[in-house]
Amino acid sequence: MLEILGKASSINVRKVLWTCAELNLAFEREDWGSGFRSTQTPEFLSLNPNGLVPVVRDGDVVLWESNTIIRYLAARYDGAHLYPADPLLRARVDQWIDWQAADLNRSWSYAFLGLVRQSAAHQVASEIALSIDNWTRHMRILDEQLRATGAFVAGKQFSLADIPIALSVNRWFGTPFEHPHFPAVSGYFERLRERPGFGVHCGNGLP
Repeated sequence: MLEILGKASSINVRKVLWTCAELNLAFEREDWGSGFRSTQTPEFLSLNPNGLVPVVRDGDVVLWESNTIIRYLAARYDGAHLYPADPLLRARVDQWIDWQAADLNRSWSYAFLGLVRQSAAHQVASEIALSIDNWTRHMRILDEQLRATGAFVAGKQFSLADIPIALSVNRWFGTPFEHPHFPAVSGYFERLRERPGFGVHCGNGLP
């Protein structure tokens, strides 16, 4: 039985949970992280030296980093419909997964922490404004891509890339500031409501 270590409210844990729903994959989950068992214990650090969730245990396999985990699960458990074996098609999925982690996430971090988490360390108005501007620029890139595909981020079919992207889009809609209208992004988010796991792990009221 696959084991997932991490609280269900974590955006990165939710990537893994949604992927399991798409793969119809059974698992057991343990609450770790803020408000639950500490990830700074020797027990947890022996699994992930970064002290972050999620961690998965799959038999003798232990993995951390959410995007690595979802790639592994799709490749291991008959997820070619999400993560194609063809090198070019897989690369098109990978580039959007990597863009989400390296570019999109970094753009919204300060604004989200300041406006939603109310972090005392993220209350400089000019920095929040800069983060919103950068976030908006990246969302415009996403809107243009979705207008080009007319469907999902890597093409006409839902793919593994849509899981991390959708969770970031959910944060976009859930962060309180004046949002420009991106019609392709809005249409995309509505299409995602039909996916297994979306309502439980993304469109569930959690930012």
